[in-house]
Amino acid sequence: MAVRLMRERGDEILQNSAKTVTRFDRTLQRLVLDMFETMYHHHGIGLAAPQVGIAKRIIVVEVDEQKLALVNPEIVWASGEGSDIEGCLSWPGNLGEVKRRTSIRVKAQNIHGEVIEVAAEGLLARCLQHEIDHLNGVLFCDIATRMLEKDPSVPPGNE
Repeated sequence: MAVRLMRERGDEILQNSAKTVTRFDRTLQRLVLDMFETMYHHHGIGLAAPQVGIAKRIIVVEVDEQKLALVNPEIVWASGEGSDIEGCLSWPGNLGEVKRRTSIRVKAQNIHGEVIEVAAEGLLARCLQHEIDHLNGVLFCDIATRMLEKDPSVPPGNE
């Protein structure tokens, strides 16, 4: 496993839609492991492949001890709506209030290409929506209802 270079806001890859994954091989499995390692290194709860420079439809999340690697994810059902504060590993220290669905179902493939469905509520639902947005070239700041003051807990130089 390796920590990959994090792409930051303004990088063109974060502004474009990612491509569908068609090969389920060791390269994909290694990428997913690297994505988890990168996410942990940056103390995140979710990461999309474009954030590490790979324009493929792959996300990883770990919320409330639920660890998921989803390939070609799509939201197939959503209900409820709520606002909460979000940040992003690709724009460290910046926070915004974002409206999202509170309950969702996501259809995806696992790293072996098998179709799976994930039901999610609360923080997991929010995280999945945030990461799927990355696959469509959308950052939280693009849809935030308001931006907040810069997070003072992020030391200078780690921005």
